[in-house]
Amino acid sequence: MTLLELSVEYRAQAQALRARIARLEGLMEEAGTEEERLLLCARLRPLRVMWREARDLSVLTAHYYERGYHRSGRYTV
Repeated sequence: MTLLELSVEYRAQAQALRARIARLEGLMEEAGTEEERLLLCARLRPLRVMWREARDLSVLTAHYYERGYHRSGRYTV
């Protein structure tokens, strides 16, 4: 698998995570109690981190071999 192919996979995962986040945010608006809101917020927190990382890695792998592309220090060794 090439980095460009991996980029497509990361992008698809980021889109799936974003859709799940949007559904949970909708449920949070409809939540009746504060306890429900807190539980949904706790579920959203790791999903947002995963979404951000998948999105960032998608961009990084898509442009990895391009000259002049500024890479984030977070994902380089």
